Amino acid sequence: MLCCICKEKEASVHLTQIVGDKMQKVDLCEECAKTKGINDPAGFSLADLLLGLGASQEIDQAAGGAEVKCARCGFTQSDFKKSGRLGCPDCYETFAEALGGLLKTMHKGTRHVGKVPESFRQSRDLSDRLKLLQKRLTKAVEAEDFEEAAVLRDEIKQTSARLSSATAPG
Repeated sequence: MLCCICKEKEASVHLTQIVGDKMQKVDLCEECAKTKGINDPAGFSLADLLLGLGASQEIDQAAGGAEVKCARCGFTQSDFKKSGRLGCPDCYETFAEALGGLLKTMHKGTRHVGKVPESFRQSRDLSDRLKLLQKRLTKAVEAEDFEEAAVLRDEIKQTSARLSSATAPG
């Protein structure tokens, strides 16, 4: 069995954590286990390993040392550190400050955008750009910056034309 981290060497350290009815397994080679600081398997949280060592310290720092608790389900930051999961949808707001940093290190961003067909994504992006340009044009006219307004007007025409060709049935 290969190491879950380097995926090159044979795993010699096998960790299992059971929370409720769910079991999580992590298999590591000796070198990766040492770099993650796993000398005593009882001395660390599996959530730290899965989320990146130091995740619990980041959560503690964001909470300012006080135990934060979800008002809806009663889930605490200690529960999150133990399981690596949140208790309910409200937990995302309760632990938002701490989760922001963790999510940035784990994913491309902190906002889920999902998968969208390329043609729809292009038309959505052009539509958003058009709205932004129209707002900027309104501000330029209000500020009587007519040179900027003329540039924006031309850009709006080009963007509108691109949007029309992107949404036209083809």
